[in-house]
Amino acid sequence: MKKRILVVDDEEGLRFLYKEELEDEGYSVELAASGEEALQKLEKDSIDLVVLDIKMPGMDGVEVLRLVKQKWKDLPVILCTAYPHYKHEFGSWASDAYIVKSSDLTELKDTIKDILGKR
Repeated sequence: MKKRILVVDDEEGLRFLYKEELEDEGYSVELAASGEEALQKLEKDSIDLVVLDIKMPGMDGVEVLRLVKQKWKDLPVILCTAYPHYKHEFGSWASDAYIVKSSDLTELKDTIKDILGKR
C-alpha cells in the first residue's frame, strides 16, 4: 500500500510541484493550502507523513506542528521553508526534519524516504 503524504503550503505552484514529484516517487499525496485545512484533512484521512511550510497566512506552520504533535504524536512532520533561521527557534524542534526549500527536491525526497523507511 502506498504511503500517504500531506503537503501543506500556501503557494499553489509549490503544492502541485511537490505532488507531482512525490507521486513520481510512488507516494499518494494530499494537498492543503493552510494549517486549518491540514488539520481537517488529518482528522479525516490516514496520513503517514506531513510536509509543512512555516510562513503561511492565518495559522503558521509552527503552530500547526504543535497541534499535530499534541494529537498525533507519532506522525512525522518535515518543516520545509524558505527561511533557514527558523531552524534555531524552539517551536521548530519538534519536527522530524527541517529542510530549506530548493528547486532541487533531492534532499526532501531523501528525507521522506529515510523517515518512512524507519517506520
